[in-house]
Amino acid sequence: MSLQRRVFVISGPSGAGKGTLVTRACSERPFLQTAVSCTTRKPRDGEIDGRHYYFITDDEFLALVDAGEFLETAYVHGHRYGTLKSEVLRIIESGSSVILEIDVQGGMQVKKEIPEAVLIFIEPPSLEDLEKRLRSRKSESEEDIELRMSNAMQEMLLSNSYDAAVINDDVKQATEDLLEIIADFENVDDGKEDLGFEL
Repeated sequence: MSLQRRVFVISGPSGAGKGTLVTRACSERPFLQTAVSCTTRKPRDGEIDGRHYYFITDDEFLALVDAGEFLETAYVHGHRYGTLKSEVLRIIESGSSVILEIDVQGGMQVKKEIPEAVLIFIEPPSLEDLEKRLRSRKSESEEDIELRMSNAMQEMLLSNSYDAAVINDDVKQATEDLLEIIADFENVDDGKEDLGFEL
């Protein structure tokens, strides 16, 4: 059975711990890389352009949309986000699977463009726990927290559209669960020598 390089989409509510799980998964598994998304929001403390996101202006983002450069785009919490096709192809051509840490809107777009993509939803143990995590970050206003909680409820309703789910109650266990799902899908022999898509 051959190892199949794939596009993995990781989604979940803000504060569910997606970034932590993705970072841990990539550090523990060779040939697994994250695609850096573009965003029009301002960097948070500690975020580095080109590493966490490509921070661009609205005009730059819209120009890339017009040029057909994005695999997916979304408008979330008042800002634009998108994954460049070139970023995904660069990683696939290097021989690695790709992780896209994007929201549910983007996940649905990727699945439409790349049916072979694997969608994994990261869930908090509860909405109450999620709100505690958001407040503990102390990086959002009360209005932002209310918006993120409202969006979280909508996103969790769509989690049934995903191929698999991981409940992030314990980071170590959740990382193991995520890696097991990734390994299962990479080891599926569907008879294809590549991902079966063109961008």
